[in-house]
This record gives sequence, C-alpha cells and structure tokens, in this order.
Amino acid sequence: MTLLSRAECRLKAHPLALDASIAAGVLLCMLAGSFVDPHGEQGVSWSVRSPDPLSLLLITLSAVALVFRRSAPMTVLALTGTASVIESVTGDPRAPVAMSAVIALFTVAATTDRATTLRAGRLTMTILTGAAMLAGPLPWYAQENLGILAWTGIGATAGDAVRSRRAVVQAIRDRAERAERTREEEARRRVAEERLRIARDLHDVVAHHIALVNVQAGVAAHVMDKRPDQAKEALAHVREASRSALNELRATVGLLRQSGDPEAPTEPAPGLDRLDELADTFRNAGLQVEVARTDHGTTLPAAVDLAAYRVIQEALTNVRKHAGAEAKAEVSVVRVGPNIEVTVLDDGRLAEGAPPTAGGGHGLLGMRERVSALRGTLTTGPRYGGGFRVHAILPVKTRTATSGESA
Repeated sequence: MTLLSRAECRLKAHPLALDASIAAGVLLCMLAGSFVDPHGEQGVSWSVRSPDPLSLLLITLSAVALVFRRSAPMTVLALTGTASVIESVTGDPRAPVAMSAVIALFTVAATTDRATTLRAGRLTMTILTGAAMLAGPLPWYAQENLGILAWTGIGATAGDAVRSRRAVVQAIRDRAERAERTREEEARRRVAEERLRIARDLHDVVAHHIALVNVQAGVAAHVMDKRPDQAKEALAHVREASRSALNELRATVGLLRQSGDPEAPTEPAPGLDRLDELADTFRNAGLQVEVARTDHGTTLPAAVDLAAYRVIQEALTNVRKHAGAEAKAEVSVVRVGPNIEVTVLDDGRLAEGAPPTAGGGHGLLGMRERVSALRGTLTTGPRYGGGFRVHAILPVKTRTATSGESA
C-alpha cells in the first residue's frame, strides 16, 4: 500500500480530519484567487492587489465553517452563503468567497433528499446571484455574476448525483444481504424439516418393531399357560415393558409431528429389499437405471436400511430432475468390511437450476443429514467427463446395536 493510499484510508476513518483537509484546500484556493485582478489594465494579473482585511476575514470564516459541513450542512450553507453575499456587495474587486458556498451546497445535496436539494439550490442561486447583480460593484451582466449562477448549479447537481449513486450502491448491498439471509434461512429451514422427517421415520421403524414384540409377547402369554410360572411372568414383564416403551416413544417423538401429518404407518418403513421396486418406478418414468448388488445375506439395522433407501431415492430423483432426458443411472450396493457402501452414478449434464457443486441443493443436505445421523460419510460431486456421483458409507452395526450386544 502506498503512502497516498494509507493517507486516504486514515482520512476516511476520521471524517472530521478529512473535512479539515478539504477546508484547508478551499482556503488556499480562495486566498490565491483573492490576489487575482480580472480587470487589470493588461488582463488577468497576479500580485496586482492585496485583498481587503474584510475579504480575508470572510475567507477565513467560511473556510472554518466547512470543517463542520457534515455535522450541520444547512447551518454551514447559511454561514458561507451570508459571507458570500457580504463579499459580493462590498468587495471591489471581489474575492472568491462563493467557492465555500458551492462546497456547502454540494454537501447539502449529497446528504439530504432531492426535494431539500432543489429548495436549497434555488434559494442559494437566487440570493447569491441576485445580490451580485443588483448590489455588487460590477455590472449585472459581468461574467463573475454569471459564474456564481453556474457554479452554484454545478454544486447542487454534483451533490445530488453523488447522493443518488450512494443510494443505488446501498440498495444493491441491501438486496445482496437480504438474498444471503434468505438463502441461509431457507437452508436452515430445509435442514430442520429433514431432521423432523428423519425423526419421524426412526419413530415409525422403532414403533413397528416394538409393536411386533408386544403382540408376540401377548400371544406367548396366552398359549404358553402350561409352561412354568417363571416363564409366564417373564413374558408378562416383556409385554408390559414393550407397551410402556411404545407409549413413551409415541409421546416423546410424537411431539415432532405436525397437525396435518398422517398417522404412523403400520407396516415397516422401506429398505433395500424394495430397491428393485424403486428402480422400476424410475424406469417407468423414463429413466434408465441399472442396479448391482453384492450385499445379499447382509442384515442391516432398520435405521441404516432406511437411510440407504432414502439416499438412493433422493439421488435418482435428482438424476431424473437435473441430468436430462437421455441420462443413465447406475446404482450399486456393496458390503465392504463393517460398512455398506451405496453409490449412484449418472452420465447426464446438469440442467439449469441444478446444484452445481457438492455443497448445493436441499436434497443433498437432506442426504447428508441422514448419513451423518448414523455416523456415516457422504461424498457428492460432479464426475470427470460429465455426470454426478453420490457415494454413501453407512455402518452395518449402529452404536446402539453394538452397545446392546456388548451388554
């Protein structure tokens, strides 16, 4: 960063210092102009005259007033305008005190609204120009008088242009911030909805199995009357415990359900055993789907089975929506050590509005939430040469199941 850039940064950080610097520059310009006599015998000349003490006083006062132009723009305009009128009437030849009024009028236009600018500009132009033409020592048609009219108009116009540009830039920034907040809120809302959906699915899965335990325990209690009393009492305890667990689970997780949601299903949630049926659904919709599996004989926990099914379902849905009509999808389910790996590939091209990267899209957020809830990993992203890849690694044994076995 150069010395000039550092100085500009310091001045912008301290507005009063910046205004003092501008006021000093205007003071020097007015002092230099006060030594010029435009009506000399040989035209414009330097060092022909010395400014009057009153002119020097007016120049100094108007320059000092410009230091406070941001905090009190209308007051500064009134003070500099008054000094300009006094100089126009008494100065012969006049000193350029009106320069300070032009700067003050620019500040008013840049910091207020257009209606205020119009009123202040008209009043300033009328008073300064009228005083110079009617009461000044020069003829009314003198170029200095017309110069006052022109420069006050330029000051008001330039200030209004600066204000308009600032307003446009600020509006663009506000829209960008609102759009960013909206995207973040939408993403958070989608994630929250997906978490609720996961909780409901888990509730449905667990509730189904607990209901089966409850029914089977009740049947055993009725048909095993000839068994020892201890076995009957144990089965009764199993039935009572399962009923209590089912009621507590419904009471707790049921709070996540909204008023318009359907009742929990009485059949198990979908899993990989319905993968062929899912693939046929997409084939009937026009998507070419190939399925390859090497996980036969693997028994998955209900939550893992459901998550694998949902990941494939969401991935194929994205292929159908975004990859184009001619796209082809490949689904593979492989058992690798303690994990089950689910991969969905396609060779299509992303359509307009599709998530361009691995982090975009609410469907991808939902898949990531499901996999992360089971302490698995999800990798998504474009494939080299075209297409998209979704790869999920899910543990065959969840932490709950493992702890239960060890107990």
